[in-house]
Amino acid sequence: MEERKDLAMRNQRSFSLEFKRWIVEELLSGESRPAQLCRRYNISSSVLYHWKRQYSRGKFNNEPTEEAALKERVQQLERLVGRLTLENEFLKKGLQNSLNQSSRNGKSWPASNTSSAISGGGAH
Repeated sequence: MEERKDLAMRNQRSFSLEFKRWIVEELLSGESRPAQLCRRYNISSSVLYHWKRQYSRGKFNNEPTEEAALKERVQQLERLVGRLTLENEFLKKGLQNSLNQSSRNGKSWPASNTSSAISGGGAH
């Protein structure tokens, strides 16, 4: 088993950033198709597309593409929406529990505030 692992590590090639950038730019220019590049340089299509993603993020000493910057911003905003949604649900449950406890203790809250708060009224 150790011998196989050593063999696999020996066969792993490494490519310079310049080479990767050159290949991706050739792909993006339309000069060559993905299959042609993979055959010519003996690389797998998954490696080629991985390099393309890295290139779009500016990982090859190049400027990130606008598309990658926009995708990153969308991902940030989606994470923010998810976090705020969880917070909102947590607060709604906390308010509901608080109202349930106060009603059991005989305290009453003004009806106009509780009905809109419990039903999820307000901005969404």
